[in-house]
Amino acid sequence: MAGSAGGEFKAEPNLTPLLDVVFQLITFFMLVINFSNDNYDKRVKLPVADSARPVEDANQANVDRLVLNIDHEGHLLEGNEVQPLHKAIETIKRHAGFVRLGLKVAGKKPDPGGGLPTVIVFRVDRDADFSSLNSMIKACQAQGFRKFAFKAMSGS
Repeated sequence: MAGSAGGEFKAEPNLTPLLDVVFQLITFFMLVINFSNDNYDKRVKLPVADSARPVEDANQANVDRLVLNIDHEGHLLEGNEVQPLHKAIETIKRHAGFVRLGLKVAGKKPDPGGGLPTVIVFRVDRDADFSSLNSMIKACQAQGFRKFAFKAMSGS
């Protein structure tokens, strides 16, 4: 502490530890924020199915999912971008690379059959052709994805 001629002492607080804690809290909240609602594009009008039901398995909460939105023309909707099939294939390849990198960082290996553990959730517009959906499924399979789910609205 510094002293003055009048015998007064000045105490200056060290703010570095406080700033470290604040930055750690910001980082923590950025990591745990839920972005799952960002995956559901409102431009996709889901088909109606009487047998549609929510997933009831408690283990599904920890499953890695990739949601692919396909519009009525069969194009992949990625953010604000509408991607035709050739560009969608590149996007799927990029996502597969991210999954493989995540597995490598976690020290895990893909399934014994070479498949990736990520579940691809298709949200396909009710007016889309089956051929465009089939092309997307084949593109996902070519990259190692083997688990698929389809979203629909409940008819009741």
